[in-house]
Amino acid sequence: MTCIRLHPSGRVVEATTGATVLESIEKAGYALPNNCRAGACGECKVKVLEGSFDQGFVMDMALSQEERRQGYGLMCMAKPLSPELVIEWGTEDAKPKLFPPRENQAFIVTDRIARTPKIMELRLRPLREVMRYWPGQYLMLGDPAAGIPLRSYSIANAPRTDAEIVLQITRQDTGTTSQWAHDTLHPGVRVSVNGPYGTFIGDPSVDTPVLCMAAGSGLAPILALTEAALRRSYTEPVTLLFSAATQADVYDTGLMAWWEAKHRNFRFRPTLTRETPSDEKALRGRIPALLAPLFKDLSRHSVFIAGSPAFVDDCMAATLALGGKPEQIHTEGYFPQSLPTTPTPSQLL
Repeated sequence: MTCIRLHPSGRVVEATTGATVLESIEKAGYALPNNCRAGACGECKVKVLEGSFDQGFVMDMALSQEERRQGYGLMCMAKPLSPELVIEWGTEDAKPKLFPPRENQAFIVTDRIARTPKIMELRLRPLREVMRYWPGQYLMLGDPAAGIPLRSYSIANAPRTDAEIVLQITRQDTGTTSQWAHDTLHPGVRVSVNGPYGTFIGDPSVDTPVLCMAAGSGLAPILALTEAALRRSYTEPVTLLFSAATQADVYDTGLMAWWEAKHRNFRFRPTLTRETPSDEKALRGRIPALLAPLFKDLSRHSVFIAGSPAFVDDCMAATLALGGKPEQIHTEGYFPQSLPTTPTPSQLL
């Protein structure tokens, strides 16, 4: 049996045949940061202390040649070659944080809604076992057998009693999967998904003011996190800043108005970057430039940022400049859908 040992806890995870280290870690219920699952973002970079592994194809910008010589690897693509692989990850107790993901879960499309000229919302319900997940996580959607590669999409709602899952998918001009979803996934169509994945999750025990910043369909995981917080009668202030190019790109305004009416501690502020807003609530400009006038100090805030990598980086820099603490900043960078992926054999079944 091949195993993965977590240092410093000493916990042992069985390595599934043909699976990456990340997949084996997640299946065992442990949290390992990741975003792209394609060897492109570097979020899952850890140091391998003992053993050998096949790194697979990864980009130099995510894992430099010097880092490789030092023993680092990207666990989303790495597969163990030795009987035991010891990786530097986790705390002393290595407490489980994630629900183990499952593959080929059968769902049916129950509704689709055009949210903006480019963003379409899909509503899915399971045909069999319910998917358990934390708000902020994502799933993999596609149809490899038909030539549609698996791509990651954040779940846009907190877990519900009817087990419905909401996805908000942006049509990409060169994105095979996003075009397939927009053009062929109509109510009644059956789909297969893998998940849940990701560590863009909130701490259920935290009680601090919350600031969420999102751009485009990066709003999806923010919606799930906000819904979960408000549902549990969160009393600290919750502010959601949403960046859009024009008013036509602002969506879910009805839900935002309902949340504001029902929860006095919730505030929604859209920002427009390419036109002057007609709504008095909306702001003009990029979120990083607007933070200082809106917040004098972010040292107590838990901050969640989702959008393009450049958007995330700029918002993080602005947050740190206002006293934000790195350990309280959570990010989800959305990488282009055209990045190469290497599905495991089990994903192709």
